[in-house]
Amino acid sequence: MKNLELKQKLKEGDLVLGTLIVSTSPFWPKILKDCSLDFIFIDTEHIAISRETLSWMCRTYSAMGLPPLVRMKSPDKYIATEFLDDGAAGIISPYTETVTQVKELVGATKKRPLKGGRLNQLMAGKKNLEESLDDYINKFNENNLLILNIESKPAVENLDEILEIEGIDAIQIGPHDLTTSLGIPEEYDNPIYLNTIEMVFKKARSKSVGAGIHAWGSPEYQKRLLDLGANMLIHKADALFFRDGLENDLYEIRSLVGESNVGRGENISI
Repeated sequence: MKNLELKQKLKEGDLVLGTLIVSTSPFWPKILKDCSLDFIFIDTEHIAISRETLSWMCRTYSAMGLPPLVRMKSPDKYIATEFLDDGAAGIISPYTETVTQVKELVGATKKRPLKGGRLNQLMAGKKNLEESLDDYINKFNENNLLILNIESKPAVENLDEILEIEGIDAIQIGPHDLTTSLGIPEEYDNPIYLNTIEMVFKKARSKSVGAGIHAWGSPEYQKRLLDLGANMLIHKADALFFRDGLENDLYEIRSLVGESNVGRGENISI
C-alpha cells in the first residue's frame, strides 16, 4: 500500500490494520511481508530507537508497501520534520491537546520546507502563498500523514476545535493514558471510557478524519472497537505475540510432563 492509498482509506472510513513493531532486527521485514498488514507502527516514545536505525526501518518497510507511521516522544514540530526526512510515511504525535500544538504539527508536516516567520504567518491566516509556491508545497507534502494521539481529558474537550484544523489525517486513541486521564486507569470495559472513545470516533469520522486505536485485547474486543466507529486498528505488538506464544507453549509443555506448579504471567500493555 502506498502512502496516498492509506491516506484515502483513512478519509473514506475503510478499515486499515497494522501492528506495533518493537524489534529493530533486519530479519523482521522478511517475517512481516506476507502478513496482510496495511501499515507498520513504530514507537519512539516508549522504545529506544536511534535515528539511523529508525531511518532504515522506515525506508525498508516503505519499499515493501507497508507505510511506516512513527510516534514521536513529544508533540514536537522539529522532530516531526526530522522523522519525515528519515523516511516516515506519517507522524503520530503523542499526548496532543491544544490547537496551537496541532497547527504547529500541520505546518511541520504539510507545509514543508517553509519554516520560521513565513510559516507562522501562513498558519495564523495572515498571509497567502504565491500560486506556484502553494502548488509546490502541496506536491512536496502530498504523501505525508499526520495522526494525533487523543489520550487525555483535555484533548477530548478540545477535540471539536482541533478537528476544524485542515491537515489532520487521523486521530488515534491511547487507551492506557486516556483511561488514566479519565480517572479509571486500565478499565477498558468501563462505560465512561467506551462512551468517550465512541464520541471521539464519531466526531473524527464526521470530519472525514480517520479514527484509530491501539488495542491488545481479544479479536472480539477489537471488533467491539470497530463497531464503536474505529477504522484504523493497531493490533498488539511483535513483543506481545512473542511473549504470548512462548508463554503458551511452555505452559503446554510443563502441563504435558505433569508439573503441578504451572502458571501464566500477567498481560502487559504498551
